[in-house]
Amino acid sequence: MAYDKTLVTPRLTLRAPHSSDAAELFALHSDVDVMRYFSEPPWTDAARPAFQIEEDQAKFAREEAFRFAITLTANGRFIGNCTLFALHRQNRRGEVGYALQRRHWGHGYMHEAMGALLTYAFTEHDLNRLQADIDPRNQGSANCLERLGFLREGLLRERWIVGGDVSDSLVYGLLRREWEG
Repeated sequence: MAYDKTLVTPRLTLRAPHSSDAAELFALHSDVDVMRYFSEPPWTDAARPAFQIEEDQAKFAREEAFRFAITLTANGRFIGNCTLFALHRQNRRGEVGYALQRRHWGHGYMHEAMGALLTYAFTEHDLNRLQADIDPRNQGSANCLERLGFLREGLLRERWIVGGDVSDSLVYGLLRREWEG
């Protein structure tokens, strides 16, 4: 892989995806509770993780998108991912997304991982704006974004249809000057 950036926090290592992440990635994306508010249904195809990892590695190499595997530094175990994507370099903006294995919810891991991702986006990519869109029913995700300084900017009605379920999106934004403050 031509591009291999690693971000380190006190408890986590964020790195490019490896083929060895496949089983844990499938466990993450096949969990109905994790995927409840996602923009796609839970995975059922056991071949999907290998395809996703290959695609993510290619995007990393082309510096198009960065889906970091979140691992516990203590044991190297994959617990989730966070992504910087939809980069619009001319306007210095991008989007973020994330998912964490259910057994690791409530320990502050996503806040820690996203803090590192924000630093990476604003400093190494010189972005001015980041945004996230979440399902309005996902209070945990809203809390995470708000703790990171994101502001709720709007509601997109009936934006997603996943498995026949129509849902809205809340759009959150964070400007570099707000993050620096």
